[in-house]
Amino acid sequence: MPNDIFMIFIILWTIFVFVFVAIGGYFMFRKFLKKMPKEDGKSILDWQEYYINETLHLWSDEQKKFLNELVEPVPELFRDVAKGKIAGKIGELALDSDAEEINEGLIIKGYILATPKRDHKFLRKKLKEKNIDTTPYERYFLQSS
Repeated sequence: MPNDIFMIFIILWTIFVFVFVAIGGYFMFRKFLKKMPKEDGKSILDWQEYYINETLHLWSDEQKKFLNELVEPVPELFRDVAKGKIAGKIGELALDSDAEEINEGLIIKGYILATPKRDHKFLRKKLKEKNIDTTPYERYFLQSS
């Protein structure tokens, strides 16, 4: 009887460890793929860092606070990664449009384009709470990934 319980424990522990190692490996592999250089010699993460560094001086404290409010629904474990991806897209949009500063419109547009469609309901809810009209951004909701 005690041997059977111990054997069941070992089997469950093995399954538990295997599942968590597989999940960790999946996320590590995704990070590895993002770090691989593309045709231009830079990876997705290199470009993201470039856009953030080039537009850092355009961010005001108010706009940083607004971005932090928008990413609140993201689980804390992934929040920094999400914020980096969104800030990189906002920086890319700012450089493309020769913006003098990061504004609310760029932040919303960058958030929409940088996040998957399943996250847009949280954005719509947050914008509604802040009484921000989403009508000017509907075309970006339709074209995003």
